[in-house]
Amino acid sequence: MTLTAETQPTSEPTQHVDFWFDPVCPWAWLTSRWILEVEKVRPISVTWHVMSLSILNSGRDLSERYQNMMDRSWLPVRVVTAAKQLHGEQYVKALYDAIGTRVHPGGEKDYRAAVAGALADVGLPASLLEYGDTEEYDEPLRASHHAGIDQVGDDVGTPIIAVAGHAFFGPVFTPAPKGEPAGQLWDAVATLGGYEGFYEIKRTRTQKPIFD
Repeated sequence: MTLTAETQPTSEPTQHVDFWFDPVCPWAWLTSRWILEVEKVRPISVTWHVMSLSILNSGRDLSERYQNMMDRSWLPVRVVTAAKQLHGEQYVKALYDAIGTRVHPGGEKDYRAAVAGALADVGLPASLLEYGDTEEYDEPLRASHHAGIDQVGDDVGTPIIAVAGHAFFGPVFTPAPKGEPAGQLWDAVATLGGYEGFYEIKRTRTQKPIFD
């Protein structure tokens, strides 16, 4: 068998990465698809965590349109949290993949319908949807949220990545790079994020999210 760049063996130790997401954020979705590509070409292992734009934006002066989105965004993170508490951590990523596929490339605007379909996709009981309308698991949801956001400050959003003792918001891009370019971007981002005095690199977004 001929080894490609993606299958070349490596002696580098596996690096643990923590990734915080809100399922409704299209930019976090693109970053999450990128980090999955990075796992194929770099020795990293990702643990997935929920954070909540609804919690982050609570009490802020928002436009009516954005406030409506924040009100609706409670349901997906609450259901993912309930699934984790009741059925196991492995369902965090599974549900994120299923919800995100429906909401982002799938274009589903009804979060309740997206979550209901996602529960069926991963084989979880439909009754979990009920937790989206209650505060029963808000304590572990807030704990997960703060485990990420407290490392970077509340003037950023989702996604948050933590690696090697450093955490940062982003990166934000479109479309998500694949293959070795994904790994090269990871090398650059991890280097920047690991520099103690590095805080920001940014330019105005000129494209909408591109899902491919």
